[in-house]
Amino acid sequence: MSYSKIQRWTYSVPAALLLMAPFDTLASLAMDIYLPVVPVMPAALGTSPAVIQLTLSLYMLVLGAGQIVFGPISDRVGRRPVLLAGAALFAASSFLLAASSSAPLFVVMRLLQAVGASALMVATFATVRDVYAGRPESSTIYGLLGSILSFVPALGPIAGALIANHFGWRAIFLTIGLLSVAALFNAFMRWHETRPAATAKIALRPILTSLPFWVYTSGFSTAMGAFFVFFSTAPRILIGKAGFSGIGFSFAFATVALVMIVTARFAKRFVLRWGIAGSLARGMAMLLFGAVLLAFGELLLQPSLISFVGPMWIIAIGIVLATAVTANGALEAFGDMAGTAVALYSCVQSIIVSIPGTLFVLLLGGDSAWPLVGYVCVTALTTLSGLWSLRKPA
Repeated sequence: MSYSKIQRWTYSVPAALLLMAPFDTLASLAMDIYLPVVPVMPAALGTSPAVIQLTLSLYMLVLGAGQIVFGPISDRVGRRPVLLAGAALFAASSFLLAASSSAPLFVVMRLLQAVGASALMVATFATVRDVYAGRPESSTIYGLLGSILSFVPALGPIAGALIANHFGWRAIFLTIGLLSVAALFNAFMRWHETRPAATAKIALRPILTSLPFWVYTSGFSTAMGAFFVFFSTAPRILIGKAGFSGIGFSFAFATVALVMIVTARFAKRFVLRWGIAGSLARGMAMLLFGAVLLAFGELLLQPSLISFVGPMWIIAIGIVLATAVTANGALEAFGDMAGTAVALYSCVQSIIVSIPGTLFVLLLGGDSAWPLVGYVCVTALTTLSGLWSLRKPA
């Protein structure tokens, strides 16, 4: 099957990031930016706290499940229509959320917002796969997108609190709507179609039976799951045990994302030197090294910046080395149905991250480093075992 693309995507890496990053950032930002106002929203909408909590859980669920739908659609009709339609739905639902005065309408709009967000994520990463497959710039794009998104959980709630304190909770969703309209207008003018001229028949079996797909998806899940478990345990450790203030915690948390952004700046050089498999193997090694340091800190030191955040800087380097290459490794054989492959890649990793990651936190306790140590050791060793299997002759 030929893989000829419409050759109109001539943007530099910085220009491409400015075009693509806002959509993934907004999709992630909408997940948790209103956390600070969740306690006041039941009274504002005349409902129970459980219903407001449901809007958080449903958003995450639909965000992952929706990608399975939009992946094949983007392979059939193209990335641009899926992106523009998703952005329009995301913007419209955000404005309606700002205007909501009843809980049922709010829940429905959150579901539609999540549907739009899932379309944005599929179209964005399928476009990256279309344009940068086999090119060194792909490692920089993937690494920087992952690093930028790492800031969202740390800064999103802070931004939401500042907006709500000055303008009220409705202004949070109004802000998201205005930002998405700006991104939509920019994409309408500059986002050209990148779908291959010839696409394969949509089939899940070739993807799900591919060992490289599972090995590299496992590597991506290891990396992102490490950040998820860190995010889940850090408040209880740094604020609850180490005595950090809310602002102090936010700055400490942000240093991890900063390490990821700096490392991503050099990801292209690393991948050119080590290759895809070599970069993933070294990323897993860095994750394991950081886990060992965390274990020593848990056993020998009191919770602090040095004992908990310091090892996370090492893990952050490993996260970038892994995420910079896992998409290319997992999707390399599926260029003619990249949308479907990207959707499965995202959905599978979200399942791996959320279920085992949550179990480690529940079983080992969320107020220590042991959940992070356990998750990294199990998943990183599994990925390394898969890489070893890929190297064995058939």
